[in-house]
This record gives sequence, structure tokens and C-alpha cells, in this order.
Amino acid sequence: MPTYEAKNYDHLIGTQGFSEQLLKNHFTLYQGYVTNTNRVIDELAQLVNDDKANTPSYAEMKRRFGWEFNGVRLHELYFGNMTKDNKQFDSGSALANQINTDFGSYDNWMKDFKGTGAMRGIGWAAVYWEPGAKRLFNTWIQEHDAGHLAGCQIVMIMDVFEHAFMIDYGLRRADYIESFFNAIDWEVTNSRFDRRLQEYNF
Repeated sequence: MPTYEAKNYDHLIGTQGFSEQLLKNHFTLYQGYVTNTNRVIDELAQLVNDDKANTPSYAEMKRRFGWEFNGVRLHELYFGNMTKDNKQFDSGSALANQINTDFGSYDNWMKDFKGTGAMRGIGWAAVYWEPGAKRLFNTWIQEHDAGHLAGCQIVMIMDVFEHAFMIDYGLRRADYIESFFNAIDWEVTNSRFDRRLQEYNF
């Protein structure tokens, strides 16, 4: 039995601003990360069993693991914080209060997050909770495995790899970002943040 199994996100089909073709292609890509994560785990175990842990093949597979694994988890967080039900931002939530504290206002936070997502290059825009300083950061994650903030937790994330938008939007990334904002599941995002506060007794 594989270590990881792909989750089903077909409930997102019909989300405004995201065609069925785009979403199904994206789901297939995510499923590929799940398959490859399991494959890398098995191949690493076989190399160790064959006493080849000091080989270039082992080193390359070990480096590859972070890419494939993060490809799974980041997509699950992304699809998980989307909805086709037009959930509205709750200005009275703990997350809203933290946004106001750290960015001055929701509008400032939104401009910073959208600016992060609009940066040239492929990657992810993420809202991280940093428990040490008790604050939020909008962060650019390069590829899947570079740019993560150690010890922090992702509260919300947006995929800005081309496969996330080009079928529907071509080079109009800003239009995709607007559609993503209309599809954010703020209930999920608020719940993630609330759990982080409870974990650290804030």
C-alpha cells in the first residue's frame, strides 16, 4: 500500500474563474506529485537496502524528495483553502485582528499578498504564522522547496506556477489572482489560524 494517497478535489469544479479543464489538469499534476513521492520513498529504501546510501543516485533522490513531497502538501493546502461558495472575509475573526496588527489594515495585507503573488517567476505566495514573534508574513516560496520560513505554519497559500492559471488566463496573472481571492475559503483559513493560536496557547 502506498504511503500517500491523492485526495479528491472534484468539489472545486464549477468554481467561478476556474475552468473545468484547468482544474482537472491541476488535479492530475498534483496526483503526479503523490505518485512520485511514493516512488522516491520506495527507491530510497531500496538503495539503502542495497548498501548504496553513499552513491550519487541516492543523493539525487534524497534531494528530489523535498520537491515531490512539498508538491503534495502545498497543493493540498492550496486546494484546501479554495471554495466555489463565495465565503466572505470575516472582519471580526482572530485572523482579521492579526492582519490589522501586522499590516495596519486588510487592504494593506491584500496589496502585499497580491504583490507577492505577482512577482516574476514561478512559485507560491503564502501567508505564514510565525509563533516566535506572534505575527504573520506574506512570503514567496521559490519552486516547492526553497523560501519556506523555518518553524512557521502556512495559514493560506496561492499557487502561481503557470499551470495554475495559463489555460484560462494566459499571461494575465493579475486576473487569476483576482479570481483566486474570490475563491478563498475564509472559514478554512480562519480555522487554520485558530488552530495555530491554540497550539501555542496565545
